[in-house]
Amino acid sequence: GLAVQTGVKSALASLWYVSDIGTTSLMSRFYQDLRKAPIKAEALRQAQLALIQGKVFVDENGLLQGVDPGKGVALPEELAGFRGDLVHPYYWSAFTIIGNPW
Repeated sequence: GLAVQTGVKSALASLWYVSDIGTTSLMSRFYQDLRKAPIKAEALRQAQLALIQGKVFVDENGLLQGVDPGKGVALPEELAGFRGDLVHPYYWSAFTIIGNPW
């Protein structure tokens, strides 16, 4: 809300507390999808679908897969212990676009 009050056209926000791994994963995929989708709301939808479908996950080496085509992304040290998928709504459902979705 504060971002919109300062004059930005839109902001991607979470409606409740979201884990750091969920935020990192969804935001990484969102910005990748935003390059292809002309509408921010569509990029968010595509990112959420990627998590739901298991296309974004942390592999056995601790690399975030599915956000940078062809290679994994190293996670910050504080997230390094997570392994697995992010299909549960806990990781992706809290996010929404506030303001102009374009």
